[in-house]
Amino acid sequence: MADRRAFDAQKRAFDAAVAAVGLVVGAPVLVVVAAVVRWRLGTPVLFRQWRPGRDGVPFELWKFRTMTDARGPDGGFLPDAERLTTLGRWLRRTSLDELPELVNVLRGDMSLVGPRPLLMEYLEHYSPAQARRHEVRPGLTGWAQVNGRNATTWAARFAFDVEYVERRGWRLDLRILARTVTQVVRGSGSAAPGEATMPRFAGGADGAEAR
Repeated sequence: MADRRAFDAQKRAFDAAVAAVGLVVGAPVLVVVAAVVRWRLGTPVLFRQWRPGRDGVPFELWKFRTMTDARGPDGGFLPDAERLTTLGRWLRRTSLDELPELVNVLRGDMSLVGPRPLLMEYLEHYSPAQARRHEVRPGLTGWAQVNGRNATTWAARFAFDVEYVERRGWRLDLRILARTVTQVVRGSGSAAPGEATMPRFAGGADGAEAR
């Protein structure tokens, strides 16, 4: 336990340093992507949404916008898969849409490595085992992301998240970061078949929402 507390403290300092350098070095890329999103999709350039962080405490996630505001005849938004643009798919495949999350890492809302932050509404559907994913800060990338990303099942994803919580340490984090680079270059696993990301989670061992 003491080793994990020491690791978590060291990791926070590492996260802040890498995020600060990443924001400075990546500033030209951030500006270019923001300009392209503004040109192709309009405003707002950033997608902001409340997500559960460590211990389920909400924080505002920042990402580049990847979808339009297209609505159906009833006035409601069309399904995500229909609103996701060609530019948006490319941004997601290359993970460039997630660059603004470095601000979340710098502020301490997130870590470079950890379970991906999901939707607030999912909190009430987690089993006690699945809820363990919130024992650590959510991450830009994680053990589940390098083992299938979104092209996997909820059961497998949560299993990898909990495994990370139990095994976390420098060796695993560095392994995840290295595999993330490879995955981003390949652009694999950014979405499940027929989905913008994954089906909605509605509870249970593998609770994809019925459609």
